[in-house]
Amino acid sequence: MNKTEDLYYIEAVRKGNVQAFSYLVEKYQKLVYTLALKLLKRPEDAEELAQDTFIKAYQKLDSYEGKSKFSTWLYSITYNAGISELRKRRIEFKSLEDQRLSDQDEMKMHDYYSETKKEDQEKYLNLALGKLPEDDQVLVTLYYYENQSMDDISEITGLTVSNIKVKIHRARKKMYSLLHEMLNEEVYSLL
Repeated sequence: MNKTEDLYYIEAVRKGNVQAFSYLVEKYQKLVYTLALKLLKRPEDAEELAQDTFIKAYQKLDSYEGKSKFSTWLYSITYNAGISELRKRRIEFKSLEDQRLSDQDEMKMHDYYSETKKEDQEKYLNLALGKLPEDDQVLVTLYYYENQSMDDISEITGLTVSNIKVKIHRARKKMYSLLHEMLNEEVYSLL
């Protein structure tokens, strides 16, 4: 129903009903903005990128073939434009080194994390996510928060599915290390 509904409005736009595009904008504006914000960090830049995405999508709507979901196509436009903007800014991504944690450390962190409130868990997850490089944040967000499939993420980013799996695995390890560090600091500050 979702894809069929999108195709209905896309066809209406192609036939000259410009107003039909407002339905697509309204439906996907939050998703596009969220991805743009993950990439560019500043709300004003994310708003501009989201607007540019919808302008570009409208202008290139005839090139949308319907082989993938419309949301995937929009994500792809957003992602590519965001990466281009980051390249213009020449932001260097710093990555954390993969750290090896002992089983005992993992158990301590798991116990402490499971005892924290849901709001606190979300806070820590968002803090850890925010410390990841932008490209890792995007992959984690698309996969875990936006429930995109590996194939859809591949189409959005241009990366292979196996590369995405590796990057998400590494991003999870980085988040785990960051959470471990944050929670240890909090535990020590309580003592």
